[in-house]
Amino acid sequence: MPTFFTFVPMLLKLYEKNSNEKDLQRLVEVLRKGGLIIYPTDTVYAIGCDIFNSKGVQRICEFKKIDTRKVNLSFICYDLSHISEYAKIDDDVFRLMKKNLPGAFTFILQGNNRLPKLFKEKKTVGIRVPDNGIIRSIVQQLGNPILSTSLPEQDLIEYNTDPELIHETYGERVDMVIDGGYGGFERSTIVDCSSGEIQITRQGKGELKL
Repeated sequence: MPTFFTFVPMLLKLYEKNSNEKDLQRLVEVLRKGGLIIYPTDTVYAIGCDIFNSKGVQRICEFKKIDTRKVNLSFICYDLSHISEYAKIDDDVFRLMKKNLPGAFTFILQGNNRLPKLFKEKKTVGIRVPDNGIIRSIVQQLGNPILSTSLPEQDLIEYNTDPELIHETYGERVDMVIDGGYGGFERSTIVDCSSGEIQITRQGKGELKL
């Protein structure tokens, strides 16, 4: 399947601190044009697009063979104030998130009317603020969240943790792969805060501080 862009997908080396400003701008340009990027988090490598770009969202759905009407969707924000622009957060949940973010958690929250249509059709959304400076810098430069989903599971862990092997496996299906060092294989802890009670629905890497 041809990519949205005409250039050969790149493996771009970035660092959590002092990443090149021009490289970040190139990534933002890719996202704004409907491109897909693969990037590191504090858990596993993931694939993402601009949540406000319908072409990018459609490409992710095709990549993962998912129907947005039937699956839960997650996105990455830069920080707590960024989350509050797109989700409803009461005082107790805010304090809980403040103790645990940035971190290896996906918080399930009720969305608000600033979200794009595909999220408004759902009662809840999953939101992450990973403890990883690379993806948070990209989100900050972009100015809005990135729709995020983990890479398809592979028989060999190396193909989801080694950025060079990730590029070899998926490079022709995306527009840029970020080499942020070896990734992890343990997923985030999912914390459902949408009903007024705090429930851990999947225990992953994150240890929740109450």
